[in-house]
Amino acid sequence: MTKINAQSNLARHWRVQPRIPGDIDRALCEFPPFMRQLLYNRGFHDLEAAAHFIAGEVRFSTNPEQIKDMSTAVARLHAAVTTGEKIAIYGDYDADGVTATALMSDFLASLGVEPEIYIPNRYDEGYGLNAEALQTLAEVGVHLVITVDCGIRSISEVALAQALGMDVIVTDHHQPGKELPQALAVINPKQPRDSYPEKDLAGVGLAYKLAQAYLLAYPRVGVNLEEWLDLVAIGTVADMVPLTGENRMLVKGGFAHIRQRPRLGLTLMARVAGLDLTRCDASMIGFGLAPRLNAAGRMDTAMSAYELLVTQDQQRAGELAQVLDSHNNQRQEETHTIREMALAQVLQRDPDALLFFAADPAFSEGVVGLAASRLTDIYYRPAIIAHQGEEFTVASCRSIPEFHITQALDECADLLVRYGGHKAAAGFTVSNPNLPELIEKLDVIAQRELAGVDLLPVIEIDREILLEKLTSAYIGGIFNDLHQLQPTGIGNPEPVFASYNLAVRKYNTVGRDGGHLKLTLQAGKNIFDAIAFQQGHRAEDMPSTIDIAYRFEENVYMGRTSLQLNIKDFRSTLPLEGQDISENDRSPST
Repeated sequence: MTKINAQSNLARHWRVQPRIPGDIDRALCEFPPFMRQLLYNRGFHDLEAAAHFIAGEVRFSTNPEQIKDMSTAVARLHAAVTTGEKIAIYGDYDADGVTATALMSDFLASLGVEPEIYIPNRYDEGYGLNAEALQTLAEVGVHLVITVDCGIRSISEVALAQALGMDVIVTDHHQPGKELPQALAVINPKQPRDSYPEKDLAGVGLAYKLAQAYLLAYPRVGVNLEEWLDLVAIGTVADMVPLTGENRMLVKGGFAHIRQRPRLGLTLMARVAGLDLTRCDASMIGFGLAPRLNAAGRMDTAMSAYELLVTQDQQRAGELAQVLDSHNNQRQEETHTIREMALAQVLQRDPDALLFFAADPAFSEGVVGLAASRLTDIYYRPAIIAHQGEEFTVASCRSIPEFHITQALDECADLLVRYGGHKAAAGFTVSNPNLPELIEKLDVIAQRELAGVDLLPVIEIDREILLEKLTSAYIGGIFNDLHQLQPTGIGNPEPVFASYNLAVRKYNTVGRDGGHLKLTLQAGKNIFDAIAFQQGHRAEDMPSTIDIAYRFEENVYMGRTSLQLNIKDFRSTLPLEGQDISENDRSPST
């Protein structure tokens, strides 16, 4: 087992995908050879399926009426709209929840309804429905509550809402528990006996499906569903759901919307961040737009992110864009601090731990998830980082493919106040007296599930590239193919390539505390700029020749676009005598 230390740089397995078989290569002959290999690596073996994928089309029905309880939800919503009942949208404070709230708000506004908007405060109320908020909504005359991106595990809260005279429509994509809330309608394709084929829609995707179903049943002249695809794209990418199937189709449409006619708030937020929305892709959303929307709920209140997305006031949008950018800078500072403090706790607790745990009253609830994510990325261990209050500890969890974190929490449900999440990410609240027993039990589960597992991350490499033979024309063809694969993400990873025996001509550390590594590499007569994020510490022992696993990216600076290699991992060049360079799994360097 790999021992963890403060400057750990885990070896990674480089697994090069096998070469495309001849029969499949011929079947995909309408695509360029480079693209055929990428399509094969993503499971496409016939021309029709590959063509649908590239076009962002699906080969199944996306009729929202297939979703369980959808007809009930639409009928109840229509009754509220036509009789003038007060409707509340109850959202969540992350980017998925905020975009879903904005989408439902815009949609109801197009029907002539001004809904009550409620997004709980992360620090005072926590995730999901809460009794005090529902009591407030009932007191202001709300008769129908529509949840977005939350509610599937709010059993007692939904029952309270019903007792207060409010009907509840739950739209939530999170994994249901053993018991479903007794809402008027539950819109969640993951629930038992739901026949909808796309199970991986984000919270904003389900809000979109509710709007779509309503307009199918009750069409409105001048109401265009595609106007909200920008919100669907942002929330879907931000929540890291698989970018395949219907998600891919929706996000692809959302990109086109953002590039051509972005809403006011996005335009001003991008301007502050120095982003060009005409080049919007998954990377821009994941690293530029979504972090700023998320920062609102992490550092203060998510209502500022919601308002930015729906406001038509240019001055107000500009003010909010500046606020979110400031929050994002603060978030970055706090994440770095908490990560370092948490790692020190982990090393003191058990340097050989299979599961990382750290808690402290100084850890901000809004940032612990980001700190956990960074530790998991760097050390390839499940990580739980928590804010410890006087009575309760509130934690965020991030995990690895070998360990289903929410199933682990299921085994500890009797110790928890509340919890929920996905296979790779979850959150929970526990009373402090139960915390030691909870961590002990999770450690036992981790030992059971991970003992004997080779806990090294695998880098899946699409193919080898001979950089010394690269020409400008070939580079243009590569970028054309890569653009067609967008949006990339979970389920459709951005292609990674390998090149070997590159000479290191120059290198230096850049960024905060020298955290990143900038290199100039040479292959034959070709010179390449490269960047290795979060690998600045490796400058201390830089080999003269290296093998690299990397992505191609376009670096835009001062109006000029150039090729840059984004290095995911590198190692001292391995001896290649007698080796097949395209073998399936080259051992990592030590």
